[in-house]
Amino acid sequence: MTKPSRSSRLPAGMRALAHRNFRLYFAGQAVSILGSWIQQVALAWLVYRLTGSAALLGVTAFCGLIPQLLVGPLAGAWIDKQDKKKWLVGVQALMAVQAFVLAGLTWADWIGTPFIVLMALVLGTLSSFDAPLRQSLIGSFVGSRDDLPNALALNAMLFNAGRFVGPPIAGLLLGTTSEAFCFAINGFSFLALIAGILLVHGTPPPRAKGSMGEVFKEGLQYAWQTWSVRTLILTLIALNLTASTYAVLLPVFARDVFAGDATTLGWLWGAAGCGAFLSTIYLATRKAVPAVVSAIVAGVAISMVSMLAFAMTTWLPLALAGMIGLGFGISVCNVGINMVLQSIAPETLRGRIVSFFTSARFGFDALGGLLAGFVASWLGAGHTLLVEGGALLLFVVFLFTRRQRLLAQVAEAHGDSSHGH
Repeated sequence: MTKPSRSSRLPAGMRALAHRNFRLYFAGQAVSILGSWIQQVALAWLVYRLTGSAALLGVTAFCGLIPQLLVGPLAGAWIDKQDKKKWLVGVQALMAVQAFVLAGLTWADWIGTPFIVLMALVLGTLSSFDAPLRQSLIGSFVGSRDDLPNALALNAMLFNAGRFVGPPIAGLLLGTTSEAFCFAINGFSFLALIAGILLVHGTPPPRAKGSMGEVFKEGLQYAWQTWSVRTLILTLIALNLTASTYAVLLPVFARDVFAGDATTLGWLWGAAGCGAFLSTIYLATRKAVPAVVSAIVAGVAISMVSMLAFAMTTWLPLALAGMIGLGFGISVCNVGINMVLQSIAPETLRGRIVSFFTSARFGFDALGGLLAGFVASWLGAGHTLLVEGGALLLFVVFLFTRRQRLLAQVAEAHGDSSHGH
C-alpha cells in the first residue's frame, strides 16, 4: 500500500496527490491529455475543412467511440486477468504510433475520408483498452479506498483542464501551423505518460481467476442485479445519447451559425471544457458519496436546460455561457457516476465495472453523435439539439422520481463496501 507523505500540506480537495505513485501518473497524464484534446479538435476541423459534411463529422466521432461499446465490456474482463501496468504502457505506445501515422498521412496530403475513418477506428479500439486500464489502476496508485473518489475527481479535473486549455491552443495552432503538426504533438505527448507509469512502484492489483466467459458473466450479473448500478448506467446512456452529441455539431455552429473559423470552434469547445473543469473542482471537495448522487441528478437537469439555451441562440456570448453549463452538467454526471460506481463496487470487480462505465459513456456518445450528424443534415444543427433536449427533459422527470431510492441504496452499498474493506 502506498503511504501518503505530504497529506498535512495538501487541502482536502487534493488529498490523493499525497501518494507518490498517483503524483507520477498525474504528471504524465497531464501532458498526454493536452495532446489528445489538440488532436481531437484538429481532426474535427480537418474533416469539416475537407468535406463540409456534418454527417461525416458524426461518422468520424462514431468510429472513434463505437469500439468502446462493442469491445469495452469484454476488454474489462480481459484486463482483470492481466498485468495492468504492463499493458497500459503498451497501449500508450500504440496510441502514439496512431497519432504519428495520422500526422504523416496529413502532412503528405494523402489523407482522405477512408484514412480518416480507419484512423478513428484504430484509436477507438485502443481506447477501449486504455480507459479501463487507466481507471482501474488509479485505486492501486493511491492505495487507499478512502482517497479513491478524490483521485478519480482529480483525474477528471485533469481531463477537463486539458479540455479547457487544449481546444483554444489547437485553434491557435491550426491558424499558424497545420493539422499534421497538431497530430504530431499528440504523438509525443504519450511519451510523458509512459515515463510516469514506468516510474510507479508498488504491489499490482489482484488478478481475476477463471475463464474469460466466467469473469465476464460475474461482472455482468453484478451490474444487472444491483439496482443502483443499473440506474446509474441507464443515466449514462440517456445523457450521452443526447447531451454529449453537441461536440459533433460544434464545427457546424462555429462556421455556419456564428460565422467563425477554427478559433471560434476552439472557444466554444474551451467554454464547455471550462464548465467541465468547474464541475470536477466541485466533485473533488465532496467527501460523502450520497452528495455525489445528488450532484448527478442535478447535472442531468443542468445539461438539458443548457443544451436547449445553446440551440436557440445566435448570440455568441450566450452560446459560450450555454457551453459552460453543458460542460458542467455532463461532467458532473459522467465523473460523478464513475466515482460512485468505483466506490461501491467490490475491488475484484473494479476493472469490469469500469469497462461497463466506459462502454456506456463512450459507446452511446458514439451512437448519439452518429445519429446527430445525420439528423443535422436533414433538420439543421439547431433543431437537432432542440429535439435531443426535449428527449432529455423526459428522462429528467423519470430520474427525479427515483432520486430518493438511489440515494438510499448508494449510501447503504458504500457503507457495506467500506466495512468489507
